[in-house]
Amino acid sequence: MRKVTKEAALLYHSKGKPGKIEVVPTKPYSTQTDLALAYSPGVADPCLEIEKDPETAYDYTIKGNLVAVISNGTAVLGLGDIGALAGKPVMEGKGLLFKIFAGIDVFDIEVDEKDPEKFIQTVKAISPTFGGINLEDIKAPECFEIERRLKEELDIPVMHDDQHGTAIISSAALLNALEISGKKIEDIQLVVSGAGASAVACTKLYMSLGVRKENVVMCDSKGVISSKRTNLDEQKKFFATDRDISTITEAMKGADVFLGLSKAGVVTADMLKSMNDNPIVFALANPDPEIAYDDAIEARADVIFATGRSDYPNQVNNVLGFPYIFRGALDVRARGINEAMKLAAVKALANLAKESVPDVVNAAYGLQRTVFGRDYFIPKPLDPRLLTAVSIAVAKAAIESGVARKPIDDWSAYENRLTEMMGYSNKLVRQLTNLAKQHPKRIVFCEGNHINMIKAAVLTKNEEICFPILIGNTERIQRIAKENNLNLEGIEIINHRALSEDARRDKYARLLSEKRQRQGITYVEAFEKMNDRNYFGMMMVETGEADSLITGVYSHYQEFAQKAIEVIGLRPDTKHFAAMHILQTKKGTFFIADTLINRWPNTDALVDIAKLTHNAVKFFNTDPVMAMLSFSNFGAEKDGSPYSISQAVDYLHKNNQEIVIDGEMQVNFALNKELRDTTFPFNTLKDKDVNTLIFPNLSSANVVSRLLVDLGISGETIGPIQMGLNKPVHFTDIESSVRDIINLTTVAVIDAIVYETKK
Repeated sequence: MRKVTKEAALLYHSKGKPGKIEVVPTKPYSTQTDLALAYSPGVADPCLEIEKDPETAYDYTIKGNLVAVISNGTAVLGLGDIGALAGKPVMEGKGLLFKIFAGIDVFDIEVDEKDPEKFIQTVKAISPTFGGINLEDIKAPECFEIERRLKEELDIPVMHDDQHGTAIISSAALLNALEISGKKIEDIQLVVSGAGASAVACTKLYMSLGVRKENVVMCDSKGVISSKRTNLDEQKKFFATDRDISTITEAMKGADVFLGLSKAGVVTADMLKSMNDNPIVFALANPDPEIAYDDAIEARADVIFATGRSDYPNQVNNVLGFPYIFRGALDVRARGINEAMKLAAVKALANLAKESVPDVVNAAYGLQRTVFGRDYFIPKPLDPRLLTAVSIAVAKAAIESGVARKPIDDWSAYENRLTEMMGYSNKLVRQLTNLAKQHPKRIVFCEGNHINMIKAAVLTKNEEICFPILIGNTERIQRIAKENNLNLEGIEIINHRALSEDARRDKYARLLSEKRQRQGITYVEAFEKMNDRNYFGMMMVETGEADSLITGVYSHYQEFAQKAIEVIGLRPDTKHFAAMHILQTKKGTFFIADTLINRWPNTDALVDIAKLTHNAVKFFNTDPVMAMLSFSNFGAEKDGSPYSISQAVDYLHKNNQEIVIDGEMQVNFALNKELRDTTFPFNTLKDKDVNTLIFPNLSSANVVSRLLVDLGISGETIGPIQMGLNKPVHFTDIESSVRDIINLTTVAVIDAIVYETKK
């Protein structure tokens, strides 16, 4: 992990708009009517409804999705008592994490008050604003009483994350570490370094899972918390041991588990060596653990190790818990966060770590493959499955334990809502991926020596989406793979220019020259073309030696188009082929064509593009509602592209009545059905939401699709998807990422499956 410098940190927090979060309106506000509804007089009606029934606040305000991150700044990270204002960057950061991981809005509240009673009363006074309270960075022992009182006196979820977040995550890690070590939780000897809020909460949760109190030794800065010591507070007194030991060195002898929530350097290699076989060491002090990872591994080859750092395996990170715990609690309007909900989160996290890890997670961390074991027994913070796994478990536990005010009946619908609530739905991608995995096909990656193509081939092979074939110089591909720690096992590599491929080039050349001899292609010319990776790859598909093909990161689309027509040819029912992109936006999934092939389509081309797009959208299990776009509406312009579009629409209305399409129309009328239906009541799309946009020319389609992506208005994209060629060959954009190529590969597999069924 790159070292974070002071300069970089200060610049990050200060550049542009200072801070890390902002408030964004969620309702229209551009007209006088909008403002009248937002404030006076329209705001009076929801106020009166809430007065009559306080529960309706969840219907008319943000309360149900709003959490307060509240601190008095007395125990900020590893900085100590730096005050409420100085702790504000941390609280803003917590708010950012709530938002990006679980879609929860946050107000950070810094309360300049150290007196526990006054702090409690302050939080109670502002609590009607919020659906939940996340207490943060409050020192022990005051934090225990503050949380206890607020949990008792408020009817919304309250959690001190410093206590319970770490407890939940490390408990999941403990369960899995014990499974790896082959030990039973009721038998283990546990040593805890630290006696603050986190240490106390962790140990108590471990005990609820089965750790025996008599098997626990807790240490603070003075050594072992022993019953012989005087002046112990109530929390420490609870954990005081009767053993005749006084130092952590003595405590570690014969221990099975070490939990560190203290400071760097507390544990030595010799202490580690004195522990039992397969010692479990959670060195969670930040930024430097109680014993460094490298030192621990050197001391004990059998150690099962976790830290709070992201640059070592098994990071115990609170972000694995609090966003999703509050998400589940808020969604059922829970009256609190109880032990059942915390234990449900523990088990969900532990179980998730045992499931097959998606390659999107491996890619995010630069890993080739992640498998449950000593180096992976707790999920990665960027695992997208956390949202559904933990939130659903917590919501179910809230309902079953009787603290939910809003039960969930349809858990499948709730899971879908969770995956979509972050702004963009990846439902289509998931559906396509699942189908591809059921029937993987042979996919040729023509530009096999491009690093993104190699990565995509490795990932799609590991994810069992396809059987990849890389075309290119074998030695070069293997060198690039080795430099990037990529395992090419199981991936076929074909050096299309090698002498060993002469026979295949000869076969391909004869077939191509026979097919195109009336178009002037001789055998000699065809044989020479086979030195071109795209010609060679297309002939593999043409002959059935591969099922589909991906190219484009080096190749210009016009060159691809010419080669594809020569080798693959157009479908019998069309004179053109085209390209479509799928854009996933906050307003849903949209299909856009033609984004890459036809520069200035005439009426005939527009008709073919519309037909091809209609069939392609149906291919993705969606009923297309199509608008042909222009700068004018329904015949207002009589020349140029508007005229060509109106002629194409007229033809389709007369000859292809199964296609739901109209135009020409401006994009605002296409996407706003109320505006469209009011202004042009004769339109044939009445009451329908348009999901497919046909552009008047290549320039406008390409610019719009790229603009939406680069401005962040569109989420994950799929494409370009070719439409109209005889066989499933596909090309990607020059700047395509690995994820883009993987998505297109998935489409290529599905396309090949459909082609196979039609033969």
